[in-house]
Amino acid sequence: MLEPSKRIVDLIKKLNKASEAYYVKGEEVISNLEYDKLYDELVSLEMQTGIIMGNSPTQKVGFEVAGNLPKEKHGKKMLSLGKTKEKEELVKWLGDMEGLLSWKLDGLTVVITYDDGKLNKAVTRGNGEIGEVITANARMFKNLPINIPYKGRLIIRGEAVISYEDFKKINNEIIEVEGKYKNPRNLCSGSVRQLNSEITSKRNVNFYAFSISETKEDFNNSRENCLKWLEKLGIEVVPYKKVNKLNLIDAIEEYSRGIKYFINPSDGLVLTFDDIKYSENLGSTAKFPRDSIAFKWEDQIVETEILEIEWSPSRTGLLNPIAIFKPIEIEGTTVKRASLHNLSVLKELKLGIGDIVKVYKANMIIPQVSENLTKSDSIIIPKECPVCKGETKIINESSSKTLICTNPQCPAKQTKAFTLFVSRDALNIDGLSENTILKLMGRGHIKKREDLFRIGEFKDEIAEMEGFGEKSVNNLLSALESARKTTPERVLYALGIPGVGVANAKLICRYCENNWNKIVNLKYEELIKIDGIGKVIANDFVKYFESNNIEGIINNLEIDETFEKTEKILEGKTFVITGSLISYGNRDELKKLIESKGGKVANAVTNKTSYLVNNDINSNSGKNKKAKELNIPIINEEMLGDLLK
Repeated sequence: MLEPSKRIVDLIKKLNKASEAYYVKGEEVISNLEYDKLYDELVSLEMQTGIIMGNSPTQKVGFEVAGNLPKEKHGKKMLSLGKTKEKEELVKWLGDMEGLLSWKLDGLTVVITYDDGKLNKAVTRGNGEIGEVITANARMFKNLPINIPYKGRLIIRGEAVISYEDFKKINNEIIEVEGKYKNPRNLCSGSVRQLNSEITSKRNVNFYAFSISETKEDFNNSRENCLKWLEKLGIEVVPYKKVNKLNLIDAIEEYSRGIKYFINPSDGLVLTFDDIKYSENLGSTAKFPRDSIAFKWEDQIVETEILEIEWSPSRTGLLNPIAIFKPIEIEGTTVKRASLHNLSVLKELKLGIGDIVKVYKANMIIPQVSENLTKSDSIIIPKECPVCKGETKIINESSSKTLICTNPQCPAKQTKAFTLFVSRDALNIDGLSENTILKLMGRGHIKKREDLFRIGEFKDEIAEMEGFGEKSVNNLLSALESARKTTPERVLYALGIPGVGVANAKLICRYCENNWNKIVNLKYEELIKIDGIGKVIANDFVKYFESNNIEGIINNLEIDETFEKTEKILEGKTFVITGSLISYGNRDELKKLIESKGGKVANAVTNKTSYLVNNDINSNSGKNKKAKELNIPIINEEMLGDLLK
């Protein structure tokens, strides 16, 4: 065991590393429970020894900001909150005073300044002293007014958050597993600290105020009056309850019951004195204000038995350990698996099959193994990849040991080809995300794309996988069956031939009048005759069919080669569609009509555009302005109809 002074240095190093990963890189290298445990140990040792290092997290707030955004020093230092998990301690802390109990939102703290009724500046919390200026992005927050009726200077503090619903929606749109965000807090941080405010606008960020830093208004010495005043200005505030020592515990219980239905991420509650003057007289410590305290949810910890360690593959070759244990009930849901992150965590826990472990949900959401009571340390690290049986290797990455598959041809490393194969414009197989494909690979159910059509053989096993059930498996099998009946252009795009996207697949299939045999046997000389197909694409196309055997895929499909010859009256013309449509259900419908007549449809107006289709011809939209600059005709649906006659 390290002597106290050395242990303090060791703890500071670990905690600062975790803080840097969390606040700067948006990564979580240790669990909340483990961080709190180490932090409490550090506080205890500092009190015992009187040794306090300058870089101790007990003396610092957050971590240094990073990025290319402008930096600015806060007018008042932004402190973090002291915390407790004991309800009775909150009652004792509040005493005979009245307080406000609110959600502790888990997002990004932002300081907003209004001058003369206009949103003038927004700065992130950063390290508590210096933050990043994100004014343009704050103006994109969905619920934050850019103009308010109050004309004096107003500085408020609040939390920018992204709801669980928007988090899931945005993550589902990200195909790459490694590109997905781990939690709403990371997504919010990345969205708010963008250099391009357009990205922030698309992320549905909301802002909830929790305090006023500066104003000349009088609130009759009540913080609740402050919040009510902000609401009158159109500024949303963090939901709160007025409490005293008699109803505080009941209020906490009510919040605890409501967290499973709360739309925004929260990692606890905040209790603040309502009396403003009393709060100001309390002052603060070097790190914590004395007028507020955080209540962290007391984790429900349940013991269970380890059944197996599953090695989950990723497209980068990493094999991540997943603990599978006897199902247990935590926070109202059944839990039977938890990520162990990497080999270092696995080894620290000294896991083995049959070990009794303690499991909890971090922030009542993410299952984590907190402790191993048995510590048999008997897990054998696999020498073969579960997907391809290739050799595995242990490497050191960011001071952590990880297991990788060394086979460059491992199917797990080719998941991009699989996700393209099942995507909407390809075979359109709903229910097969990249994550699901990797899980199926990890269990050895698929190695080639044609294997997808045989996963019905593992129906019962798949139904037991996380996120699945009998209904979802049946839906997946139904989608696979529907996907068998398809068209040449979908198949051609699904193969992933370099340069052959949706548009070029349509051009090639139209040239061959949907004859699949003719398509796969096209010669270089024929391909370059097709308008839009250049020499590079033609060369890659021919090489693909010379070096790839796709018979297994084609044998599982029913390709409809029906082809309707239509007059190519729009051949050689390129259209851009914008604005609302009247006679067509959507843009895809109009796009198909134009393409059926030999025309092309592009996304942007360029000097190659023949017509811009917009029913609002006099609109001042960007595309209309660009078309006018380039002297490109702007036509409505009626005028397009005349071209089609």
